[in-house]
Amino acid sequence: MGILKRLGRIFNAESNAAIDKLEDPIKMTDQGVRELKVDLDNSIRALAEVKALAIRSRSEINASKAKAQEWENKAILLIQKAETGEISVEEADRLATAALQKKEEEMANYNLNLKNSQQFDANVSKLESNVKLIKNNISKWENEAKMLKARAKVSEATVHVNKQLANVDSNGTMAMLEKMKERVEQQEALSQSYVEIVDGNKGLDTEIDSVLNTGSSPSLDALKAKLSQSKAITDGTI
Repeated sequence: MGILKRLGRIFNAESNAAIDKLEDPIKMTDQGVRELKVDLDNSIRALAEVKALAIRSRSEINASKAKAQEWENKAILLIQKAETGEISVEEADRLATAALQKKEEEMANYNLNLKNSQQFDANVSKLESNVKLIKNNISKWENEAKMLKARAKVSEATVHVNKQLANVDSNGTMAMLEKMKERVEQQEALSQSYVEIVDGNKGLDTEIDSVLNTGSSPSLDALKAKLSQSKAITDGTI
């Protein structure tokens, strides 16, 4: 027996855990709001019915009171007719007694309707409180549902972003950036080396040209020849 109870507890615990996993808080909240709205409709319908009974009861109270007064007035008239000799005292007493009995019946109805009316009024007051409470709960639950949905969206977005960040390989990314940096630096160094080679080649060409052009220019040779000739004339060697 103890084993069966223990197995039953384990089964219930596992069932509740499974239900907890399946339940969506937002859907459950929306479902709760829908159920409250059904309760509200039922309560409003019941309130309308009880109010109708209360209204009818108050109408019956007035009618019973009016009829009771009417029967009392008839009894008075019968007694007055006996006093004036229009009918016999015995006949007046018999009819007046019957009228007073009718009055008592109407007063009994009056008292019953009055009691029912008081009960209906109490029921109306209670139902109105229930309707108000349900309306407040619906408003509260709807606000809670809106807030819960907003929080769920924020949470979902946060989880998505954090998951994306968690999946980023920081070490791999840094290694890739370092490799790219090294490659760029290598390309820059290679480019600079070609510049230096080009500049070196230009220097060699300039040096060669300077060696090859060590002789005087034709104009300089002509000037020197002219000066030599003038000097020879002056010296009389020509």
